[in-house]
Amino acid sequence: MNAHPAVRRVAVGDHLRHWRQQRRLSQQDLAFDAGLSTRHLSCVETGKASPSRELVLRLCEHLSVPLRERNAWLVAAGFAPMYREHRLDDPPLQAARQAVQHILDRHEPWPAVAFDRHWNLVLSNRMVVPLLAGVDPALLVPPVNLLRVSLHPGGLAPRIANLHQWREHLFARLQQQLHTTGDAGLAALLQELQAYPDQPPEQIRRLDGEHPGVLMPFLVHTPTGVLHLISTTTVFGSPTDITLQELAMETFFPGDEASAQALRTLAQTLP
Repeated sequence: MNAHPAVRRVAVGDHLRHWRQQRRLSQQDLAFDAGLSTRHLSCVETGKASPSRELVLRLCEHLSVPLRERNAWLVAAGFAPMYREHRLDDPPLQAARQAVQHILDRHEPWPAVAFDRHWNLVLSNRMVVPLLAGVDPALLVPPVNLLRVSLHPGGLAPRIANLHQWREHLFARLQQQLHTTGDAGLAALLQELQAYPDQPPEQIRRLDGEHPGVLMPFLVHTPTGVLHLISTTTVFGSPTDITLQELAMETFFPGDEASAQALRTLAQTLP
């Protein structure tokens, strides 16, 4: 899996070549898709021709380049960045933050979280913290990485009945995200997570109801009891703000009536 090297590419042609190869496209294929000659595309890639701002954005669009990287392309080509990036608690994103928190709160009594591009917890509803009881406190020091909490032996991993299945699901999501973004931080995170111990073969359990990319069952032992949950993820897109484009929300639903009742009871005990 290709990822960004530690040294940033400074020429727009370097960005172009990297992302074209990342998407496994030939110069001819990309030129045809973007409506320009192969010769002109080659000249841009080798630095013999300078692309217009419109062409930079067109190529980024055809290569599905993330907004964060589109700014880098624009700067490399001599243009001002186009896409804003704010912290979610900055004033320009206060309305968006409140909207996301409202969605999470309205999802109660089922758990829900929002996280950034590196899977660091950004927001959650009241139902999440009680389910993390017993997790190694070191894993809960901000920024809290949800993948570490989930798969680390000091986290939820020993309590997840279908851990092997859950690991496969998370690794597939992370690999797809890495392919899409080429983020070196995600590559390092994946390597770290893959080194964590898997479920012993004799304990492997697969739950029915898995629909890759849509729904994933999750059976976990908690202080509330054994909860059968179903996970689904929503991605927030924004044409202009990097933070919102990279924000995702994971919501859990009860997979059976016993789990639903346990969560309803738990919600009544929370402030």
